[in-house]
Amino acid sequence: MSVIRSLVAIAGFTTVAAFADPPIVQPGAPGETTRTLSADEATEIADTSYTPDDVRFMQGMIPHHEQALEMARLVAERTNNADVVDIAGRIESSQGDEIEFINGWLSDRGEASPESGGHHSMHMHHQMAGMASPEQMAALAEASGTNFDRLFLELMITHHEGALTMVEDLLEQPGAAYDPVLFEFTNDINNDQTSEIERMNGMLVALSTDPRAGLGAGITDAETAISNLKLVVTLQRPDGFFDPANPGDLPLARLAAKNEAEPTGDPEDSSDEEEEKAKKKKDPRTPLLSFANTDMAFRENVLVTGSYHGFNVYEISNAQPELMASIVCPGGQGDVSIVGDLLIMSVEQTRGRLDCGLEGIAEDVSDARFRGLRIFDISDLTRPIQVGAVQTCRGSHTHSVVSGPGRDGKIIVYNSGTSVVRDTEELAGCYDETPGDDRTALFRIDVIEIPVDNPGESRIIDSPAVFADPDSGVLAGLWRGGDHGDETQRTRKTDQCHDITVFPTANIAAGACSGNGIIFDISNPRKPKRIDAVVDEGFAYWHSATFNNDGTKVVFTDEWGGGSRPRCRAHDPLDWGADAIYDIVDGKLEYRSHYKMPGPQMDTENCVAHNGSIVPVPGRDLFVQAWYQGGLSVMDFTDSAEPVEIAFFDRGPIDEESLVLGGYWSTYWYDGLIYGSEIVRGLDVFELLPSEHLTENEINAAKLANQGAIFNPQQQLPVTWPAEPVVARAYIDQLQRADALPAALAQRLELQLARVETALSNDSKDSGLAKLLKRTAREIDALEGDGRQDGRQEALSSTLREIAYRLN
Repeated sequence: MSVIRSLVAIAGFTTVAAFADPPIVQPGAPGETTRTLSADEATEIADTSYTPDDVRFMQGMIPHHEQALEMARLVAERTNNADVVDIAGRIESSQGDEIEFINGWLSDRGEASPESGGHHSMHMHHQMAGMASPEQMAALAEASGTNFDRLFLELMITHHEGALTMVEDLLEQPGAAYDPVLFEFTNDINNDQTSEIERMNGMLVALSTDPRAGLGAGITDAETAISNLKLVVTLQRPDGFFDPANPGDLPLARLAAKNEAEPTGDPEDSSDEEEEKAKKKKDPRTPLLSFANTDMAFRENVLVTGSYHGFNVYEISNAQPELMASIVCPGGQGDVSIVGDLLIMSVEQTRGRLDCGLEGIAEDVSDARFRGLRIFDISDLTRPIQVGAVQTCRGSHTHSVVSGPGRDGKIIVYNSGTSVVRDTEELAGCYDETPGDDRTALFRIDVIEIPVDNPGESRIIDSPAVFADPDSGVLAGLWRGGDHGDETQRTRKTDQCHDITVFPTANIAAGACSGNGIIFDISNPRKPKRIDAVVDEGFAYWHSATFNNDGTKVVFTDEWGGGSRPRCRAHDPLDWGADAIYDIVDGKLEYRSHYKMPGPQMDTENCVAHNGSIVPVPGRDLFVQAWYQGGLSVMDFTDSAEPVEIAFFDRGPIDEESLVLGGYWSTYWYDGLIYGSEIVRGLDVFELLPSEHLTENEINAAKLANQGAIFNPQQQLPVTWPAEPVVARAYIDQLQRADALPAALAQRLELQLARVETALSNDSKDSGLAKLLKRTAREIDALEGDGRQDGRQEALSSTLREIAYRLN
């Protein structure tokens, strides 16, 4: 008999007639029947207070904390550094309390706690993020004094970061940390250990003997450190290219706090005129890179610095650049190249307008929006005219001038777009990544043709899918994204190139393409062909590439965090946010080493590898490189397996409390000087100085290098050196440094070169001296040793023969 509930009216009152065993049901999926549950089953289903992932997290956190306590208890007998003693005391107190809390949480839920120091704990040593190995713990126990302090801080920072990783991994699991008590605990771990990491990094920086460590902050008055360089001049960003109310591009909250803290003077002393100026003064705008300096290009005695706001033109006949014109044309990123009287500029942001307007664009689809390559006529450098515009599906983040103008009067440019694909209603033919649709704008580069005589007819002539699998044709034929295993970086999938550096004389290009480093055959510039691709477990985002002067090596850079985060802290891995150096052997990339700027930076300084160029010292491979707020570093990678730093410059952070995006966007050698484009502070010019790493002869020889009176960031042209005595002396210095040239022969050579200088300065001929030089060249050819293996002896003898030819 079925039992139901019914309402019964008795004397004006309504009562409920109760019947036993009402059903508890669970509907199935569409098309499935409903099933009946028992009360116990229903309760079990509703119990979501914690998950197995929660339990594993809490059980794992006990041995993780126990190791931190073990490290902290070593402190008292091994150092008297008050800061280290204090941080160890904090760790003992907080993590001891947390272990007690975790045990209680597990016990309250009937879950087991791991045995302290037992098999489970030892097993977790090799499974949990941040745990120190037994060898590292033994080394810590053996250390003392400053060595102990440094190792303790390095291991403890890694340990804390491991705890943050464990929290991150837990929160990624479905249903995890639903328990509000556990969720609050994970928040406490995030807040407390992040704060302690920042504090310990500051302590670790303070232990460094590198002069770049702990520099004071400031926009124009930051402390500096310099080695083997001379800062010739600094120019601030021109008027119209910064916000006067916020010249340091500080976050608005931080700017307001600083303004409140600064004394404003006696209000009674202010004039009516000053009060009127104050009323008219605009409120500061949110920076958002609106005025950030970006990349540079050079032609003859002209320097153009790109910007998110447009570009600036400088005359650089001497070491003091003079501003010729400022061109306002917002749209970012603003990278520039120069070909003759044409300037090419990359535009990627959705606010960019075809008419260079300042008002931006709010609509989702607009005919006024511009994203792609702008082309300017700069025959009058003070009044450039926009003469061409090539719209692209993903805008233009960077571009590379590949060839031209050739006999047909056309320039070929590779375009790299990294932003979102625009709506096909705005630009026909633009398609996003729809499964099975090979028309997607991803996984491609654009090949653009620019007719010099009619730039308005510039157009995309091809968009090759350079990442496709050559056999199957699948577009996503390279790295699919993700990490490479435990303790490796997460890497973007390869659906774009950030930079493609071309080396036209060698018919080769190197692409830094998000998840891969790639080399291309560009013997047909209109049809680039991929010939090799590599991955790197330490790289998060392959950003840029630079060849050495003979095209046999490539320096790739990793722009970890998009360049906006600190990755040069004292505890950061040396292969994260760094360079990777590869030799090119038989058309294949062969890994040799990583290089990272060694000066420790603070949490307030964004620092990863960024743009640079070779320094053309004959016989050596030198690279001057921007590291954002890590400053600039000059690296010698002549031995690609053992790169070393030979010069540097660094400033303190822009702000002492907040991380403000700043520092060097790019540093390039041009016509004997190094130019640095500083995102917030402006433009710097440097000169290399002689040191134990670099002789005056080598520097002077570099100043004579012929760069073709042109430099574009992603177009590499081989430099050459004239047959001059100082070039020969540069090779002599290098051979003597390597003990590859007998001292007596070097002395005779110096006497001969002194005679050469006299003859050349008088514009006279000397056949006898020419014969002597040729004989000396034959002696050098007969030498054995390292100088022959690296080609310096051959280069020296060849230079002597060329000088002899001039004397005949």
